[in-house]
Amino acid sequence: MQRFRQRRRSRGLPALFQSGGSAIQAMRANLLRSLLTSLGIIIGVAAVIMVIAISEGSTANINARLSTLNPLQLTIRPGSAATTGVRQGAGTLQSLTQADADALAQLPHAAAVSPVINANGQIVFSNQNWQTTTQGVYPSYQQIGSWQMQEGTFFSQSDEQSGTNVAVLGQTVVDNLFTPLGIDPVGQQIRINSITFTVIGTLASKGSTGFGANADDVVFVPFSTAQLRLSGSQFVNSIVLTADNTGDVNSLQTAAQQLLEQRHNISNPANDDFTIQNVSQALSTVQATTQALTALLVGVAAISLVVGGIGIMNIMLVSVTERTREIGIRIAIGARQRDVLAQFLIEALLLSTLGGIAGLLIGIGGSLALSSVNGFPFVLDPLAILLAVGVSALVGILFGFYPAQRAARLDPIVALRTE
Repeated sequence: MQRFRQRRRSRGLPALFQSGGSAIQAMRANLLRSLLTSLGIIIGVAAVIMVIAISEGSTANINARLSTLNPLQLTIRPGSAATTGVRQGAGTLQSLTQADADALAQLPHAAAVSPVINANGQIVFSNQNWQTTTQGVYPSYQQIGSWQMQEGTFFSQSDEQSGTNVAVLGQTVVDNLFTPLGIDPVGQQIRINSITFTVIGTLASKGSTGFGANADDVVFVPFSTAQLRLSGSQFVNSIVLTADNTGDVNSLQTAAQQLLEQRHNISNPANDDFTIQNVSQALSTVQATTQALTALLVGVAAISLVVGGIGIMNIMLVSVTERTREIGIRIAIGARQRDVLAQFLIEALLLSTLGGIAGLLIGIGGSLALSSVNGFPFVLDPLAILLAVGVSALVGILFGFYPAQRAARLDPIVALRTE
């Protein structure tokens, strides 16, 4: 009995190779038909690979742009002003003050708070000038914005209290005012709207803010100095604050809203004269939208794989009909049902797998081309490659099983009579 089992095992592998050889010969005999049969799989796999690669590349690009944002940060801006019934847009209402910012600093879980006052104007050094935004902020703004110093220091609390004329420059301002002259900016005198300021530090580059703006094109001065010498307004353009940990961001937002409503004598939240932007919610929304869009596109691309599988089944059924006499001869000379089943199943598997590999190569090439054109990084998870090729092989097995089973169950006498 043991010798018989060994004989059966020894026959199994050559029979499998023989079935595989027969499948390859059948494919080579109808090369164009085999290519057209695999076309649905090729298109499906290429589409899936390109969608995943473009999605991951765009996600990486978005994350890089949003990396400058602090997920613990809340930004409070004034509401919209209305003149004779015409609304002027968010941020135009004068409703926030420095006192509001100082009150928010007393809230539980508020790690840092700073009012922000903007003063647009020309920055002049020697014979160089540059138009940018000067922002008056508290020293804590460095912590809130996660600003790193390139050179020098950020202004201190004593500078804020005394209203010192000192400034910290972003790298874009440095590049346009000092780099052409080859001069170290720290210690130099600049003029902001004709008022002299001493540069005490420069900031490390941050790049884009994630919303198309250049984070490095800015000048920071003490809030008290900006309010007294540059703006003259008692109202602020915004208030930024950070929570002490991610779990308290939403509760801090609720507490800030309630405090400002109390200070502004607002009983109905629908009448709030301010808006609160939660950075963590914005990041979550962007990520969720990207994931949903990716899932949708992958689903649409996966339909091509199903269509390709149906094409394989259709052609395999035609092949079984065309080769009925061949199948009868094989069974008559000793081929078993499982040998015939293996032959046609291997043929379907080869059609789908080779189509999957071709689609993979086309998908990678297309993804590289689109990434270079759109300026996205090329990112492709190896798991996506294995999944795409594996699914294509699975499609071949699933849709090739019925034609293979039909071929294996043919009556050899009826098959031999077929012309």
